Amino acid sequence: MSSAFDVAIALIDKANAQDPNMVSADGQDHPAELIYSQRMSETLARVYPQASPELMLAVHAQHLKRWTLARADFPMDRKGYHAWRNAAKAMHAEEAGVMMEKAGFKTDSISRVQSLIRKERIKRDEEAQALEDVACLVFLEHYFSAFAKKHDHEKLIGIVRKTWGKMSEQGHAEALKLPMDADKAKLVREALAG
Repeated sequence: MSSAFDVAIALIDKANAQDPNMVSADGQDHPAELIYSQRMSETLARVYPQASPELMLAVHAQHLKRWTLARADFPMDRKGYHAWRNAAKAMHAEEAGVMMEKAGFKTDSISRVQSLIRKERIKRDEEAQALEDVACLVFLEHYFSAFAKKHDHEKLIGIVRKTWGKMSEQGHAEALKLPMDADKAKLVREALAG
């Protein structure tokens, strides 16, 4: 990788290390978005090992400084949720562009990473789809169990179906390889059977 790539990753990590929200990983507490970006990059390397530097940066920056845009600042309904998600994607893309420019990237690479973060062409752009697959896999592997404790059965079935619908065939195959406890595996089977 180029030195610009390493500088950009370091800038993203430095920013995400400021997240006041903590998660436990490997027996220690860490800034939540720092761990999220690491999990995203690890999953990308496992599932799409030939990823371009632009895709690697987009995956690593997908939730860049997410805590600075509170969900509570938007209406607590479906429309508000989508408005928050779109605002977050735009913010992550903008922040990533600033950091990439500082690292020495040219405009075309910056624009490509920003397009991927905004998920502009999922299902039509292989790299945008790869980013979506990775996000879904990270959710299923690392966050779904805690999410499941907060929602009823029917909502969870719907979430699994929506998540599955966002993924490619390769994403589906990788999802079925994930370690799952018996309850989670049963829920996934039920969702996919419907």
